[in-house]
Amino acid sequence: MKLKICGMKYPENIIEVSSLLPDYMGFIFWGKSTRCVEGFIPLLPKSIQKVGVFVDATIAEIQSKIKQYDLDAIQLHGNEDVDFCENLKSENIEIIKVFSIHNTFNFNQLAAFEKHCDYFLFDTKGKLPGGNGMTFDWDILKNYPSKTPFFLSGGIGMDELDRIKNLNLPLYAIDVNSKFEIEPGLKNTILLKTFQKKIQNELSR
Repeated sequence: MKLKICGMKYPENIIEVSSLLPDYMGFIFWGKSTRCVEGFIPLLPKSIQKVGVFVDATIAEIQSKIKQYDLDAIQLHGNEDVDFCENLKSENIEIIKVFSIHNTFNFNQLAAFEKHCDYFLFDTKGKLPGGNGMTFDWDILKNYPSKTPFFLSGGIGMDELDRIKNLNLPLYAIDVNSKFEIEPGLKNTILLKTFQKKIQNELSR
């Protein structure tokens, strides 16, 4: 089970959290977010995939951030269509396409994205594109028809691991953010360490 810690903002905190060696760290490049990156990102251990999170950005804007921050993956959290994902493939970078889930979500729409995305990420449909701190009805994922690996996101904290384990879903990774924050963009490293150990002990067997 992989772990992605998203919404990182402050350099010192980034260094602290990177010492836990999560599989992915997410950096938001959406100006309306309170977690938007506003400066440099410290050098990370090579084992950590650096993910840039974008909401309806242009291809040129994404290309610029890939070069500036040496990103390993792109997370598309807006209304990006199949053609957009296909065009980004030329950047030779992993693409994570986000879908906001509600009770009537139609999984058939995923098929067109499968050839152009490395992963899907399922988050809670809310007022913001992400970071709403709410879970959705994970039972809906029992109907998941695709073979594309997926991340589970949306309000995941310490208390949700038992639910995730009992669902027995074909998860690739867990994505956490707001439930581990002292304030937007500032993560509680001690709590994350405890969570990481719990994942290793309970979900990675």
